Amino acid sequence: MTGLEEWFETPVGQYLLEREHAYFDQGVGDVFGYHAVQLGLSRMDFLRTSRMQLKVRSGLDVAMDFFNLPFDSGSIDLAILPHLLEFSSNPHQILREAERVMRPEGRIMLSGFNPFSLWGVRRLAGRSIAAPWCGNFISLSRLKDWLALLGFEVAAGKLCCYVPPFDQEKWLSRFGFMEKAGDRWWPVSGGVYFLVAIKRVRGVRLIRPSWELSAQNSLAPAVRKFNKPPCRKVK
Repeated sequence: MTGLEEWFETPVGQYLLEREHAYFDQGVGDVFGYHAVQLGLSRMDFLRTSRMQLKVRSGLDVAMDFFNLPFDSGSIDLAILPHLLEFSSNPHQILREAERVMRPEGRIMLSGFNPFSLWGVRRLAGRSIAAPWCGNFISLSRLKDWLALLGFEVAAGKLCCYVPPFDQEKWLSRFGFMEKAGDRWWPVSGGVYFLVAIKRVRGVRLIRPSWELSAQNSLAPAVRKFNKPPCRKVK
């Protein structure tokens, strides 16, 4: 993904990067746990607002094979996959491996290029071998189906980048009005989407901290017990 990281240094790449940081900065700060991992785009720190004890970026902190992650099963609380799937030869296998290492109720956050957008049209029209237009853009519906098959439940989502992917900053600024208009009039046509999915495991009962249970019990209404009166015989 070196070509993609270099593309993020271009004007249109910076335009997208600003929105990616805004989304991930807000999202990861609300996820609690101990272990977080970012798979792909190691030059960008999308975990910078996370409060978890251990934060790992692939290729920077640890060399990783995305098809065989170096983590125990059920050990990761949060995994971020920024534009990883559309540049992989087997995106479904990456999701399967991510599911394996996620703990129950763990969260996975993804970003991807939307093929049904002006950015998708640019990819088809240009037939470029350069990133990101060389990627295999995955539709939202297909990605949601993959996640559902693996036991994930989509909890949140957002689209952005309704402006055409101009190469010059001045044109991106002139068409900036399309961002607000896009959210209102064609919300599924943003050039980039974000998804948050939670790993659901049937039959798993989460153990709550003792302090939380104590707080719940202290707030429970008092119930007064009454002795049942003896039955009277009817003559």
